[in-house]
Amino acid sequence: MRQPILRFGALALLFLGFASARAEELTARAIMEKVDARDDGDHSVQDLEMVLIDKRDVQRVRKLRSYGRDVGLDEQSILFFVSPADVERTGFLTYDYKDPARDDDQWLYLPALSRTKRIASSDKSGSFMGSDFSYADMTKRPLDHYRYTLMKELEIDGQPVWQIESVPITEQEKEETGYEKSVSFVRKDNFVVVRSVNWVKKGGRLKYFEVKKLEQIDGIWVATEMVMSTRKGEETLHRTVLTAKNVRFGQKQRDDFFSVRQLEKGP
Repeated sequence: MRQPILRFGALALLFLGFASARAEELTARAIMEKVDARDDGDHSVQDLEMVLIDKRDVQRVRKLRSYGRDVGLDEQSILFFVSPADVERTGFLTYDYKDPARDDDQWLYLPALSRTKRIASSDKSGSFMGSDFSYADMTKRPLDHYRYTLMKELEIDGQPVWQIESVPITEQEKEETGYEKSVSFVRKDNFVVVRSVNWVKKGGRLKYFEVKKLEQIDGIWVATEMVMSTRKGEETLHRTVLTAKNVRFGQKQRDDFFSVRQLEKGP
């Protein structure tokens, strides 16, 4: 299962290596299928720190705890903000479906209002809790909803990567994600997306994603530090630094833990 909150659809943090595959045998679509089919662990628990940084370098720090599991081919995650006080007990629940014809379900619990809001498809391109990540970034995007092009091969930090362009084939996908297209950089040795550039549909902005720290935990590749930046021209408007600690797998929860009831109850 993919790391909750590190899910980010095309951004992702997607892992799986097939060492026997030769680069020349892989099309762009085949590479992204391997990215999508990764082994990213199951029954995960992790502590997260989210730092929001505005263009004046003023920082806001938020602490979270997230949980995830596989349900057949589908994935479920639930996370809770634990500090500061103004966001404490805010919760976010996601059901990420493998079926491309089925829209993912997401709910946000706002304790100040004692209300759970279901995230509509038309709202998924919006900012998640003031961060540079959108709701759509936090789920996988169906492979069949995109056209992929292998642009070139290069190196990032000494590691060979493929540079792949992803273009939504429907207006509905563009509206839901808020992106006109994305360019991802996939490491050849482990099929991890370590960098991406995303063209925002409105506002003439670009969103840059980069994995700053990548670790193997229980044999699973995990991005433990990443940055999402929103830029317009040469100006960085805002950025979000996300750090994962105490990442554990095999931590089973009750079946009803991944529910709206638990979302409202808290961790």
